[in-house]
Amino acid sequence: MRIVVQEAPFDAGAELNAFQAGKTDMGAIVSFSGLVRDLPDAPLRHMLIEHYPGMTERALTKIAQDACERWSLGDVLVIHRFGQMAPGDQIMMVATASPHRKDAFAAADFLMDYLKSRAPFWKKEVTADGSDWVAAKDEDEKALRQWQQG
Repeated sequence: MRIVVQEAPFDAGAELNAFQAGKTDMGAIVSFSGLVRDLPDAPLRHMLIEHYPGMTERALTKIAQDACERWSLGDVLVIHRFGQMAPGDQIMMVATASPHRKDAFAAADFLMDYLKSRAPFWKKEVTADGSDWVAAKDEDEKALRQWQQG
């Protein structure tokens, strides 16, 4: 398991290649990369993501450990950036390795839902008109509830 919280950009292709290297006992690798999305009504100048060092890494490790307990996983990778990012920049990446694809997909989906809703990151969108902290969305909370029930 590898959990990384960093300000610097990362190369998702290189990270994925390194993650899957030597995993001859795994039948599935699933990955997801999240990007900064521009806003439909006012062009985004940048997004600012803040976090509490130490607390954030512990929370991400706990989420990854929960995934490993729920599904048959051989490995987990979580990379999440903080700092200032422009539209199109990568924010995060999740990768899961499992002997079977269903576990790899389910665990990756679970990790992404928890990262979106519960990971201790705070996002501010900055436009020409000002800035706003991003609030939790109902659909994110609904996605998270499916894992609490199942």
